[in-house]
Formats: sequence, structure tokens, C-alpha cells
Amino acid sequence: MNKLNNRNKQKKRRENRSRYGQFLLLLCLGVFLCMVLRFTYVSVFKNVGGYNLSEMAKSLYTQSNVISAKRGTIYDANGQPLAEDTNVYTMYAILNKKQVGLDNKPMYITDKEKAAKAISSVLPISYKQALKDLNPSTNAFQVEFGSAGTNISLTQKQKLDSYHISGLNFLQQPSRLYPNGVFASHIIGYASANSNSSDSKVSLTGQMGIEKVYNELLTGKNGYKTTQLNNAGVEVDNGESVNKPAKNGDDVYTTLDYRLQSLLETEMTSVYNQVHPKTMNAVLMNAKTGDILAATQRPTFNATTKQGLSSIWRNTLIQDSYEPGSTMKIFTVASSINSGHYNGNATYHSGKYLVDGKVVPDWNTNGWGNITYNKGFALSSNVAMAHLEQQMGAKTWRNYMNRFQFFTSTNLGFPGEETGSVQFNYPIEQANTAFGQGIQVNAMQMMRALTSIANGGTMLQPRLVTKIVDPKTKKVIKSYPKKVVGHPITASTAKQVIQHMEDVVYKSYGIGGAYKIPGYKIAAKTGTAQVSDGKSGYESGDDSYLYSVAGIAPANNPKYILYITMKQPHLTGTKTASQLMAEIFNPVMRLALEENVNAESQNSLKVPSITGKSTSEAKAELKAAGLKYSIIGDGDKVLDQSIDANEKVSKNRMVIVQTNGSKTMANLKGWSRYDVATYCRMAGIGAELDGDGYAYKQSVKPGASLDGGTKVTIKFK
Repeated sequence: MNKLNNRNKQKKRRENRSRYGQFLLLLCLGVFLCMVLRFTYVSVFKNVGGYNLSEMAKSLYTQSNVISAKRGTIYDANGQPLAEDTNVYTMYAILNKKQVGLDNKPMYITDKEKAAKAISSVLPISYKQALKDLNPSTNAFQVEFGSAGTNISLTQKQKLDSYHISGLNFLQQPSRLYPNGVFASHIIGYASANSNSSDSKVSLTGQMGIEKVYNELLTGKNGYKTTQLNNAGVEVDNGESVNKPAKNGDDVYTTLDYRLQSLLETEMTSVYNQVHPKTMNAVLMNAKTGDILAATQRPTFNATTKQGLSSIWRNTLIQDSYEPGSTMKIFTVASSINSGHYNGNATYHSGKYLVDGKVVPDWNTNGWGNITYNKGFALSSNVAMAHLEQQMGAKTWRNYMNRFQFFTSTNLGFPGEETGSVQFNYPIEQANTAFGQGIQVNAMQMMRALTSIANGGTMLQPRLVTKIVDPKTKKVIKSYPKKVVGHPITASTAKQVIQHMEDVVYKSYGIGGAYKIPGYKIAAKTGTAQVSDGKSGYESGDDSYLYSVAGIAPANNPKYILYITMKQPHLTGTKTASQLMAEIFNPVMRLALEENVNAESQNSLKVPSITGKSTSEAKAELKAAGLKYSIIGDGDKVLDQSIDANEKVSKNRMVIVQTNGSKTMANLKGWSRYDVATYCRMAGIGAELDGDGYAYKQSVKPGASLDGGTKVTIKFK
């Protein structure tokens, strides 16, 4: 019985095993069938959970790169770059000793003293500070070096790389180079780096000046490139690569003249450092075209380093309005002549004049007795101008202010322009405006109005940009021609006003004698205006004035207008305001006039390209071209030349050549202020220029060694 039961149990077990086996077999077959069906579906439809496997596979073996567009270059009128793209670097040092590479090669700073010495030799940081940064109080993974470790140029990076310091690393980012440093900085403006979230690329965006106004044209459009890779990550050509080239930004050509702008910057800095005015403005314009050849302000900044930017953000040439003072008398006389009311030989009693019971005083309150209106203009008499306003009538005078467009935008495109205002309700206010009080203007409005005087009654739009050019095709995309904006006076009136302005300079009683330039006839008008206290009155004290001069030359056939303002300088008594402004006016106007003569000369000489050549080659080529030259340094290779290759110059122009090697002082006797300023800038030495004309005395003797700390005083006569 037991045996039978055992057999039954064994049989049952076998049956159970058989059923389980069959079940497992069917289960496996079912799973396998599902997998086959799934893989069949995937292979046919290429889709899993809403994801296209073909696209995912392609993306896995596809490499995409953004091709950055190059920002357009800003040029001067002769094609000299004023702003162009470059790369800068930020430096950091790894201190963590766990950072090692292949073969356990250290990727951290191993010799901090050596690293500090190298860093301090290249960057503006002391050895002591660099060593301190490399030894932080906390256990840091890496350290940076503040402002000294940012905006590092490629040349500086290469010098640091030459020391082969492990653990010293650099991050590259696009930047904007302004090769001339302080150079029409508020006009050119600057561009700074911004990260683009769509493609993680850093791009440059204009923040001020031309860089901002023409940002869209300068920016360009990025391109992209996609390539296919195999399993090993090697690029393969399967015909599916896509390449869309970048469209570089367009180039902007300005009206600025590199030589004139450079000299203006030098002279402005010299005067600014002497008397530290609150602000200074200077603009040089071509009277026949409206082209602004040079313009700058103080305080200003270096667009590459941003040094000085915190001192003043606004462009004071258009964003500051002020009472112009006696330079307004140019337009009062012009209006009086043009309206038929002026009789220059008639006389009036100077000193004081009552208008509606209020006193109009001359700057010389005792006056000069009974004098003619012609003499009154040369003496800058307020009383004369008040009489002229009364004779014209307030309505006529107000109409002429409008004709000169004093209260309208100059349309230069810069944001935040102050268009000015006038107090003109009462007779005394109306009289005051005739000598530049109670009326607010900006510097560019004055330049626009002055074109009508210098250009035979035709008033021109100030122009800073002449054309936009495609950098690839060189095709002019947009041009900005000369624009006539009015005819406020006749040609006859303009000629008479210039003659009166000549009297200011050349008559024995004229107060503008400081602006004489030998060999050229100058027409000018000076101005002194009290500075408003921002309430209802004027600031008091010796340093509470805005001084100005407006000059036109040559007077017999006007080509240039130069206008300078100097607000609240701290005069020391050694030089008058006119003498200080003449230190800017005379050399800049002289250079402009000389350039004009050279341009019209048929005997101009062509400057050869000598940069990069040996010094001996350069000397031979300059001599063969008939040019005067001076060599900086005793090196055997030319690093730079003061005048661009292929430029045509007169035989009197000096080409200054910078070489490698040690530098010694040149004999500057007989040199012009421009050549002296250029020499000192290229030699890297400080200069104080005293007087006008040509150099006759220098504080550093010829042949003396020069270094970065050398300062020289040069006297001119």
C-alpha cells in the first residue's frame, strides 16, 4: 500500500514538473515573442515613448558649433582703426595638490615664489601682492588676482606661458580693443561682453557712443556648423553636414582725423592737469562739410581699460547745456546785420545800460567811454549787445535764435541730448540773451550755428559718420552725405561777422590776441559766462565762470571751426583763461591748417611701409623718399611708425620710428608741438608742453637714457 502511495506521489510530482515546465516554456516564448514584436515595431517605426530613435542617434553622432560673428570695426576718416575685436583673458591659479594629470604631472602651483615673480613681471601687480594672493588664509581650491588678473592681452598671456608655470590657467573671452587709449572716448563709446543664453556664446554689445548708436549694424549674425562623427568620434563626410557662415558686423567710418584727434587729446590733457576744471569740451569741424574732425571732453576715460569711466558717464558735448556767454555775441551781431539794424560806426556809451530799470554791466564796469559798436564787439561789450537787441526788437531777435536752431536737436543720434532753453519773458531777460546769459545751449548746437558764419550763410548738420561698409564686399551699405539744414543769414552778413571776429584778434584793443597763428589769418570770439547755481542765481568766486573761444580759419576762406569751453578752472594767476585755451587752440588749428596746405600741395611725399622691417632698411627707404625722420631706440627692428604707410605728406613732416632696444632722448629743437607730443607718446615718457610754435628748450638733454618714469618739459615759441 505504501509503495502504491509513493508511486502515485512520484507520478504527481512528475506531472507537476511537466506542467510547470510547459508553463515556463510558454512564458518564455510569450516574453520572447513580445520582445520580437517590440523590436520589430521599434525597427520599423523608429519611435520609443514619443522619442524618435533615428534623430537621437543622429544627435549622438552629430557635433554642432556656433561660428561667432566678428563685430564691425570703427575707423577714422583715413581708415585708421579706432575700435576693433580682440580676445582678452582672465587668469586663475590652481592650488589644490590633488589636481594631477598624466604620469602624475602636477596641475597646481608648485613654486609660489617663482609664480609670483613671473606674474608681477608681466601684470600690474607687485610681487608681494601676487605672493599674498597665492597664499590665501583659507584652504582654497583656486585663486584669482583681482583687476590685475583680468583683461589680459594675448601678448601678456604668451609672456606668462613662456615661464611654464603649472597650475596657471586662463579663460578666454571676446573683447573690444581701442588701440589709441583716450581718444574721443565718449563719442566712440565702448562695447562690453554679454552672454547669449540661446547659444551660450559671449557677444559684444555697445554701451555708449557710436558703439551703441550703431550696435545693430556692428554686431553681425552668428553662423553655425554641424558635422557627423563615427563611433570613434572621428568626423565623417556622409553628405549631411551643414555649414552656415557667420555674417560679420558692418564697418563704420567716422569723420575723425587721427592726427588732429591725437593732438587735441594731448593738449586738452595738458591744460586739464594744470587747472583742473569741472568740465572741458573741444570740437574741431570742417566748415565746408560739417565733418567733425576731432572732439573730446574732460574728464574722460580709456575705453579699453575703462579707467576714468566712473568720473563721468555723460557725453558733455551734447548732454550738458550751459550759458555760452560772449560767444553768443557772434550771432547777435549777425542777426543785427542781417535784419538791417546794424550800424557799426554809430556810437553808444559803454560801462552800464538800464533796461526796464535793470542794469546791464560791461565786464569793465567803468566802460571805455563813447565807442562804436564795431569796437564794442572787439572789446566784448555787453552793453553794445543789449543796445543791438533793443534796436532789433525782441521778436526779431527771438526769430533769429530759432533760425540758428539753438533749441532743436543736432540729430547726431546720441541719446539724452539737452536741447537747451531760454528765459525770454521780460525786457531784461531778452537783453541778457544777446550776450549769452539766460540762454542754455549745448556745444554741438554752437558748432551747427557757427557753420553758417564760416560757410557763407549756409548752416550744416554736424556729421560724425560718413558711411557704413560691408567688410566682405567693401560695398557701401549706407552713406551720410553733407546736409544743409538752413540759411539763417546771407553770405554778405557772414563775411562781415568774420571781419568783426578778426578785429577781436588783431585790433590793438581786441581781447583775443592770444589766438594769433603766424602765417594764417584767424577770426575768433572769446567768452566768459557766470555759471548758474542751479536755482535762480549764479555761483560766486574767482572759479565760478565758464570760459570759451570760437575760432574760424583761415579768415579769408574759412575751412575750420574750433570751439573750446572750460568750466570753472582753478586759475592760479600765472596764466589767464585765454592763454590756457590758446595752448589747445593754436597747435590744433595750426596742424589742421598745415594739413590743408599739404593736401593742396602738388609736392607731397609718400610714406613707405617700414613697420616690421630692419632699422637700416627703414632709414634707407625714408631717406630715398626724401622724408625727415627720428628714431626711438637703438634696436634693429621697427615696431611702429608715426605716419601710416602710403600717406602723402609734405617734405616738412617728421616720421617718428619706434624700434626695439634701449631709448635715449632726441634733440627736439625746432620740432612742432604735434611732433613733440607724438615722440613723447611713442617713447612712453611724460611731457609738459609750454607755449606755442616750435620747440627751443627741453628739460632732458639729448642723449639721456629714457624709461617709463621719465618726464620732460619742452618750451615752445
